[in-house]
Amino acid sequence: MSIKLLAIELYRAQQNVARLEVQLEALPLLANTDLREELRQSQAELQQLRKMLEDKKTSSSFCAHSPRMRGR
Repeated sequence: MSIKLLAIELYRAQQNVARLEVQLEALPLLANTDLREELRQSQAELQQLRKMLEDKKTSSSFCAHSPRMRGR
C-alpha cells in the first residue's frame, strides 16, 4: 500500500476513534460496553496503521539513501 493510501486510512481511523470517544462520553457508564469494545478495536486499528505508515516511511527513506539506488 502506498504512503498516500496509508495516510488516508490513518485519517479515517483517527476520525472514527474521535467519533466513538464523543459517543462514549454521551452515554451512561453501564450502557456503553459494546461501544467501548468498538472503540478498543478502532484504537488498535489506528495504532496498526500508524506503525505501517512509519515503517513505510522508514523503508522509503532507507531505499532513497542506499548507495546502490543512487546510480539508478
